Amino acid sequence: MSHRTGRLAEEIKREVSSIIQMDMKDPRVGFVSITSVEVSGDLRHANIYISVMGNEQQGSDTLKALKKAQGYIRSELGKRIKLRHTPELNFKLDDSISHGVKVMKLLQEVKGEGERPANE
Repeated sequence: MSHRTGRLAEEIKREVSSIIQMDMKDPRVGFVSITSVEVSGDLRHANIYISVMGNEQQGSDTLKALKKAQGYIRSELGKRIKLRHTPELNFKLDDSISHGVKVMKLLQEVKGEGERPANE
């Protein structure tokens, strides 16, 4: 990733996060955090990875709402970031945090089994 795409990804992350939290009124959008943004080399596309607090249903509902509001978010982003072409936004659910929590639970279970006395 070049320096320019990295800076643009950070700027998109900051602005889209602000738009979602301050401007969107959709009740399906729960507590969302943007985990990362990947911008293509030609700056035409941006993959926005989100993490949603809650269960899988809340995550899919939030993702549907964001995809429906994609045009609005892109137009707001275009007003805030001055570029020749505002990138096409593609929202994706980032399940790495929930995956990490599952791994930690499994590790704790394994550790707990290892600490039992031998006479049990």
